[in-house]
Amino acid sequence: MIKKFVPDILLNISFRRYWIGQTVSLFGDEITSLALPLTAVLILHANAGVMGILTAAGWLPFLFLGIHAGAWVDRLGRRRQIMIIADSLRALLLITIPVSYFIGSLTVTELLIIAFIIGILSLLFNVSSSTLFVSMVPRKQYIEANSLLNGSRAIAFLGGPSIGGFLAQFLSAPIALVADALSFITSALFLSHIHAKEPSPVKAEPGYIGTGLRFIRDTPILRYLLISVATINLFNFVYSALFILYVTRVLRISPGQLGLVLGCGSLGSILGSILANKMSNHLGLGATLLFGSILFPLPLVLVPLAGGPHFLILVFLFFAAFFSGLGVMLLDISSGSISAAAIPAEIRARVSGAWGFVNNGIRPIGALIGSILPTFFGLHGALWIGTVGACFGFLWLLPSHIMKLRDVNDFVTEGIESNSTDL
Repeated sequence: MIKKFVPDILLNISFRRYWIGQTVSLFGDEITSLALPLTAVLILHANAGVMGILTAAGWLPFLFLGIHAGAWVDRLGRRRQIMIIADSLRALLLITIPVSYFIGSLTVTELLIIAFIIGILSLLFNVSSSTLFVSMVPRKQYIEANSLLNGSRAIAFLGGPSIGGFLAQFLSAPIALVADALSFITSALFLSHIHAKEPSPVKAEPGYIGTGLRFIRDTPILRYLLISVATINLFNFVYSALFILYVTRVLRISPGQLGLVLGCGSLGSILGSILANKMSNHLGLGATLLFGSILFPLPLVLVPLAGGPHFLILVFLFFAAFFSGLGVMLLDISSGSISAAAIPAEIRARVSGAWGFVNNGIRPIGALIGSILPTFFGLHGALWIGTVGACFGFLWLLPSHIMKLRDVNDFVTEGIESNSTDL
């Protein structure tokens, strides 16, 4: 009877605990994604330059430390323990922000330092998580497991901004960050009860650190996929660095309204997490990925287009969030399943670190560019550059084997394995 209503992957107790912990943590992350920039804008009166730097701070560790973090994790092993420590320290750091606010000592510098350190801890968590995932989940259930994780992310998109906007408006933005701190503690508690057989620590040899980058370079599908998503993220973070500033100061949207609109708009993310598996089965994994890479950035052009009566502006923002959320779920679930299938477990952290070095490392560069562009093109013009530029990222996928992929088994059955050099 239970199996009739519960996805098969949730009968896996280790994955179930991991999924629950991550679901709670994702809610906290979405609250912080709104509350932290609102703290900078509304409490500390940050300008476009500061907002760009603040957005970049959390992603800079991926640029400077991504490759080395993956190598260190593979050499050390103990991924689950690393994730627990990372969660615990992130909770502690976030708590310091409302404490500083209460005693009147909160500064932009403190926000930047905390964002940077949390970025380091998030990097270590992410490169460890990719290996723990394949240690818990059978290959045939990659898409189902990724759909559940991204479904949680979609629900977090729905509720997180609304909760964050409410807390920021009625309790102040710094107080809202307490919710994320509690979510990290919850995640750590669930991780502490997971039992999974991880790959053994790897002995460092000559060329060990560069293994991840070489693997991506020599795997055409991963190489083109990485370039594509990095292009999208470069321009998307030009947009992201300016979004909160633009909608609060130019469009005059209150924190509560913004949280509500983005939360409701995130129904698209929930729909995407439900459709991803079905679309992959009917259209193929590669076609679903390509569709998601187009649909994710395209609706965001509605933000710089927004204008007219206040209600109409809210409608524009809602549809931008809805369809972009739908697209990002299709993209993330498909790309996550492709990566899980293509990368051997024993080098997964190194490949994840190298992937983050490029894909996440490009984000602070985009954010910093976003902080500079308004000087030359104005805030509105900079948003246009960010939204339109991201729409061309899918073009990198066209020369690849992506469209040939039907499911994760095609990496073996159609010769699209990791050492293929056919372009």
